[in-house]
Amino acid sequence: MGGGGNMLQAPSWYTQRWSRKCLQRCTCGGSKMLPLRLLCSLHLGRGFSTGVTEASTVQELLMVVGLGNYSMAGTRHSVGMAVLNQLARRLNVADRWRADRQSKADLVETQVDGMQLVLVKPRQFMNVNGESVAKAAGKFNVIPENIYLLHDELSKPFGKVSLKLGGSAKGHNGVRSCINYLQSDCMTRLLIGIGRPAGSSSVVGYVLEPFTRPEQETLPQVLELGVDTLLAHIRSRTSAGPAGSNGTIKNAESHSSKS
Repeated sequence: MGGGGNMLQAPSWYTQRWSRKCLQRCTCGGSKMLPLRLLCSLHLGRGFSTGVTEASTVQELLMVVGLGNYSMAGTRHSVGMAVLNQLARRLNVADRWRADRQSKADLVETQVDGMQLVLVKPRQFMNVNGESVAKAAGKFNVIPENIYLLHDELSKPFGKVSLKLGGSAKGHNGVRSCINYLQSDCMTRLLIGIGRPAGSSSVVGYVLEPFTRPEQETLPQVLELGVDTLLAHIRSRTSAGPAGSNGTIKNAESHSSKS
């Protein structure tokens, strides 16, 4: 947990996309953050020249990030990375991860129904995951609207998986780091419920602990549910457009049948 890292400026290619239209209300999660409006693909390539990749091309590339502490696999706080690993296995790319020094993350590129995906596992602590996410986004020219963040969620019981379109970090330091570094809260988020600690137990200690034995028995099913929910949303974009762009793709919730 702890505080977030120092804020990194948005990659320079982002700042080339300013337009008067960016001052309009952005549909990405209803954020009041002015900087995110220049990042929203709804405002790209309409009536002005950017000198960079057109929005229609950018939208073909999605980035899926598993938030967590890289060196603490198996803990509740790193369950987002566990879902990402399961996704890599499902897509038959689990043996193709490569370390990228520029983004300080493990990366793998793949496809889903013709859509290009970049899977990202930050190699840094949760509180500064955002640095890796921003650098990977700059490397592949991915706008925040086309980024998925997979992460643990205290407010949801273990076994519950939810999809959230943008919004504030609500106390999650990994998400806060991503918002700070990207200067946007437009990212789609897959929330994997871990529940809250019983009694007066420390939240910090709780999230850094491994799952209990009963939870570990159900965890594979929860990871599969997370992958199913994520892939369903990704595939829906081919016909409905960017997440949240026209109101046809809604926040979704799923439950493990054993939870």
